[in-house]
Amino acid sequence: MMAPPTDRRSGVNRSLTPKRRKRVTENDDYAAFVRRAIAAYSRRVATGDVDALEGMAALSADLDTAIAHAVTALRTQHGYSWADIGARLGITRQAAQQRWGTSTPPSATNSDSTRDAGSCL
Repeated sequence: MMAPPTDRRSGVNRSLTPKRRKRVTENDDYAAFVRRAIAAYSRRVATGDVDALEGMAALSADLDTAIAHAVTALRTQHGYSWADIGARLGITRQAAQQRWGTSTPPSATNSDSTRDAGSCL
């Protein structure tokens, strides 16, 4: 059997064939995924794995650190005001500034030392 000729052009008219768009995961979709993952983790711990409770509680500290980094980036890199941030969170600008207005956000090294080295932010 002979191999097909390599110099033969495709029969597809490229100008009429739409380019496939890269699938983009929106933040709302990603947040829904994270919520499902946390709920699943909760169900696993609730089956009787009391030792995993400590790791689950450490997620709270990780989330607080991630929020602080996001708020800092929104303020410094994108110019959002404390009023903008407070409005999105349903709190006053003063409350947002008091909570996240430190000169430096908490770093991953300052959070709970029980976290494993494989976690990411």
